[in-house]
Amino acid sequence: MDDFNYESVSRDHRQYTRHPVQYKYVSTKEYHDAFPCAYRQWRADSHCNLIHGYSFSMKFYFGTDNLDARNWVADYGGLKELKNVLESQFDHTLLVAQDDPELEMYKELERRKMAKLTILPKLGCEGLADQLYKYVNGVYIPDFWGPGEAERLRYLSVN
Repeated sequence: MDDFNYESVSRDHRQYTRHPVQYKYVSTKEYHDAFPCAYRQWRADSHCNLIHGYSFSMKFYFGTDNLDARNWVADYGGLKELKNVLESQFDHTLLVAQDDPELEMYKELERRKMAKLTILPKLGCEGLADQLYKYVNGVYIPDFWGPGEAERLRYLSVN
């Protein structure tokens, strides 16, 4: 799958509520230190407004009240495509906000093959978690696991 468009991640018309939901079954999938990237939070009043490195770990939580035919919450073998998407967006990339005043300079670095750029509408762990939540529930599960799984299963959060 090519890079995904963060602005269109909620294309199914379900509401993404933020109130606590209790599921009978919850399962996790973790990618530990799997996504080394550079990052700049240009709005910060601290050293975070400088380009600096991270190695993102992501722990995905999935919940359901009904296990599938194998008695699983989710088929984690089916996450290969998601890992590919995450790697394309976060592995050895430079993450910048779409409203960063230096965006054209970063684009020039990419044109010169000095950076692999990922432009996001919101930077920060909270904004990234929100974008992943909308993408996994609204696009990934329905497209890769099917509409039945989209009704049965919910991606709850990423840490």
